[in-house]
Amino acid sequence: MRELWQFTKLIRSKNAGPFELTFDIMFKSRESFNDVLKSEALTPKAIARLYRVDVKQVKFFVVEQLLTIKISIPRRVFSGDVGDTDIYGGQFHSPLVRLPVKD
Repeated sequence: MRELWQFTKLIRSKNAGPFELTFDIMFKSRESFNDVLKSEALTPKAIARLYRVDVKQVKFFVVEQLLTIKISIPRRVFSGDVGDTDIYGGQFHSPLVRLPVKD
């Protein structure tokens, strides 16, 4: 079993406005892209479970031409709120990096 970072060249998160986070997952190769999709490790349901949001709130886009998956979810605490730990949303991708992917 490998982790998601081993298939990718970039995994990042950022704000998509003050109320949403977006994740960009860019793959090293078509083979890596296809392997991860086939494994079903990265699905709207997996994202909902990982980030504790309702699966209906997960926006999941597969951009095959760019070997990229883009995901958006609501922020639990909006950007800039007193309880916000990352105003720019740049550190929320951490759980994705170590996501197990079956070979």
